[in-house]
Amino acid sequence: MSGLTFVDVCSGAGGLALGLERAGFEPRLLLDEDDDACRTLRTNRPRWNVLQADLLDFDPSEHPESYDVDLLSAGLPRVRSNATVGRADSRVEERLLEATVYLVHAIRPRAVLIENVPGLAHADEYRPFRDFAHAELTHLGYEFSWFVVNAVDFGVPQNRKQGVLVAVEQNRSEPFRPPEPTVREPRTVGDALATSMASRGWPDAARWAAQADQPAPTLVGGSKNRGGADLGPTGAKRKWATMGVDAHTVGNEVPSPDFAWDPALGRDGMVKITVQQAALLQSFPESWEIAGLKTARYRQVGHATPPPVGEALGLAVAEALDGARAVTAAG
Repeated sequence: MSGLTFVDVCSGAGGLALGLERAGFEPRLLLDEDDDACRTLRTNRPRWNVLQADLLDFDPSEHPESYDVDLLSAGLPRVRSNATVGRADSRVEERLLEATVYLVHAIRPRAVLIENVPGLAHADEYRPFRDFAHAELTHLGYEFSWFVVNAVDFGVPQNRKQGVLVAVEQNRSEPFRPPEPTVREPRTVGDALATSMASRGWPDAARWAAQADQPAPTLVGGSKNRGGADLGPTGAKRKWATMGVDAHTVGNEVPSPDFAWDPALGRDGMVKITVQQAALLQSFPESWEIAGLKTARYRQVGHATPPPVGEALGLAVAEALDGARAVTAAG
């Protein structure tokens, strides 16, 4: 069946929305507070209805198109870990999770999809949110699934685990089943970026790609309030170094023909990943344009849900909703 609709909040660069579109969903409204993110969405999908607004201030009664939808989706900013418990913005991240659940009360979608850190699905530190969501959504008649997916299982050249909440209205759904992996062998960084690395005539591109023979560590977008663009924490930087990549910064362009790649020399002898290449590691299409300056662009890419993951989740939700519609139609 077709004709499934969704509202997407905290849309960012549009990875989740793009995946849902591929799964057959049509967006009614996409919401994000960031100017660059909204420009990214409008540039790539001019027909999408993009609203620049803070989720905490969003009033759906002023946007009737947000009602009567099949799905409310949210790829929210990552909630705090134990290492970041005193951060000023950590409570904002929690409030966005809560606001998404309260938005379900207002618009009553037939299904809800929230994506965040893997611990959201099972870790003790996130139990208060799970209990809150369970109490609120069970009261409204939704059935729950909490689970973890890894983007590498869906053809994304990156080990990126995500905690997922899917809730579907009891009286409308077939049993929801989390998506099964779509690939058997992980895609490597070298496979994903070999063509890009060679695009300016760098003769060592193939040799580099052969060394970059594993998926990328999780890309981390960072916060607006702290630091510049890099490829992640210390452990991730070490992993990148084994692939001959300097992960302490993000490059401006791919290597030129005269670049001497020699990781034994340290960072000066390593390649740098560009924002466009980071987007390829998130499995955005090459044509997807990211708006803004370099750090803002990388932040959007690093925070995104890889589109193949969004597609797999969307297909799983659609199967539950379409199964219910088929049963209803047959009856």
